[in-house]
Amino acid sequence: LGFLPGFAYLGGMDERLFTPRLKTPRLEIFEGAVGIGSEQTGIYPIASPGGWQLIGKTPVKVFDKSKESPILYKAGDYIKFFSIDKAEFTEIEKQVENGAYTPTVSEVEL
Repeated sequence: LGFLPGFAYLGGMDERLFTPRLKTPRLEIFEGAVGIGSEQTGIYPIASPGGWQLIGKTPVKVFDKSKESPILYKAGDYIKFFSIDKAEFTEIEKQVENGAYTPTVSEVEL
């Protein structure tokens, strides 16, 4: 896990997606931003500085200090990203705010 609580360095990405980090990091990246830094991707769990190329945003909270397990995932987990439209994003975001959203978790056979 990375430089912030809940910031996971996610490897295993297709090399065609590898993207260099910014020469000058941004002063603030928004919570939920999904970025690529070289051969890894990650989700910014809170607003913070950052130098990765931003490719999207998740409505799912990956870090919530009020929860018993504040980080959504742990080392060794697999994360799969899905494209959603603005309406679905907004609906999930509302459910997250109301505490009614539970991310889908599936067992993976290796």
